[in-house]
Amino acid sequence: MEDAKPDNLSELVENAHAEEPAALLMPANLAALTKDEYEKLGKTATLKMDCVIMPTLVIMFILNFLDRQNLASAKLAGLEEDLGISDVQYQTCVSILFVGYILLQVPSNLVLGKIKWPGIYICSGMAVWGAISALMSTVHSFGGLLAARIFLGVVEAIFFPGALYFLSLFYNRKQYALRAAILYSGSQLGNAFGTLFAIGVLRLDGQHGLAGWRWLFLIEGVLTTGLAFVFAFILPNSNQKILGLSKIECDWVQWNLAEDQGQNNNSEEISNKQGFILAVTDPKTWLLTGTLYSTFIVSALTNFFPSVVGGLGFDRTTTYGLTAPPFVLSVIVMLIIGFHSDRKQERWLHIVAPLIITAVANIIALSTLNIAARYVAILILPGSFYSAAVVTLSWVSNSVSQPAPKRAAAIALVNAICNTPNIWGSYLYFGAPRYVVAFIVNLVATGLAIGFATATRIYLRRQNARLDRGEDIGKQGPTAAQIANGFRYII
Repeated sequence: MEDAKPDNLSELVENAHAEEPAALLMPANLAALTKDEYEKLGKTATLKMDCVIMPTLVIMFILNFLDRQNLASAKLAGLEEDLGISDVQYQTCVSILFVGYILLQVPSNLVLGKIKWPGIYICSGMAVWGAISALMSTVHSFGGLLAARIFLGVVEAIFFPGALYFLSLFYNRKQYALRAAILYSGSQLGNAFGTLFAIGVLRLDGQHGLAGWRWLFLIEGVLTTGLAFVFAFILPNSNQKILGLSKIECDWVQWNLAEDQGQNNNSEEISNKQGFILAVTDPKTWLLTGTLYSTFIVSALTNFFPSVVGGLGFDRTTTYGLTAPPFVLSVIVMLIIGFHSDRKQERWLHIVAPLIITAVANIIALSTLNIAARYVAILILPGSFYSAAVVTLSWVSNSVSQPAPKRAAAIALVNAICNTPNIWGSYLYFGAPRYVVAFIVNLVATGLAIGFATATRIYLRRQNARLDRGEDIGKQGPTAAQIANGFRYII
């Protein structure tokens, strides 16, 4: 008879910690390799995997951001006037997307953590959100635009938390922060080149009787849906079979994960409900949520970035052009910080240092109307707060890692809660060109983010010290198998 799964949290944890600790055994085909052969195999497998997974996810994220953020470009192209909507109604359309986006992230990731086709699942979501974006070109009223944004948010909830979990199926803790930074660069490239792309598309204004902003929605939506079908044949659905990798290379990928975690992936041992409960009751989840939530209060700036840049007083085309450099710089900074964080196996300083730059930039924006000084502040803001966000997201995946359904739930839960500033943060951006209230709130939030990151570091350092002393650190610590194999938290 099949053993029944535990129904309550305490029984679940007792069973997990009561399992017989066992040392991991390297697969025979890997054990037979020399040290040089093993290292060469690892570099080759990682490079091949990077070439398959990372460009695909980055392009997906670029299109995800284009389809989500093109409303800002459409506003400058006359959307409000054509639809006869007010500034408040426009702000509502910006914010409403995040309602479905937030509410559906946890359910979506719980599904993703259990199904056998995660790559297909993510690509299917991409195809649907592209179709919705294309249909936005047909709206003729506030109600139509609002409805389209609601459905767009619901479907886009699949992608980002899903992609973060997806990466954790292929990369270990020493590799994750850089890959998370590469992934997040898609949003920055979407922000940077979305505005430049808008400049080109808006030249179609009036063609075939369509306004330029309608062409913007249509072209971006059709492009997204078309590429989704292509990517469905590229993204792997497990680390056992990856396009272009041999069997021994896939074996290395699986061993690379198991060795880092101190145990094999154990997604089948608990239900989605149990994984969610474990995530919710883990103090690490809430410390990291506090860090990322405070950071995302500042990042809500990007929803109104063209308008904030427009406050410098330049014409529309120049304003579009000036929005690109901050996000290009952001990509460079994120990749450097993500790489260095992985190389040093350190998270706290790689969060706090960029946030100090964020605080300085907000102070500059608050204290002067000088065009050059304000643009410098705008230039360095995205790179600073997004770098901190990327390292925080990697800290979530690294620290709340097992079992797999718990990791999936924690990633989605943290990201969902931390996106709520996108709902209310949009209403802070009034009083152009200074936006005093918004920048004051951003400065306070930056201080809170630094405080939560520091508290997380202190907590994890104490947990590691207890593990070093051989103490039982409670229900939310590593499993017995992880402890037996020397697991420690990255701080």
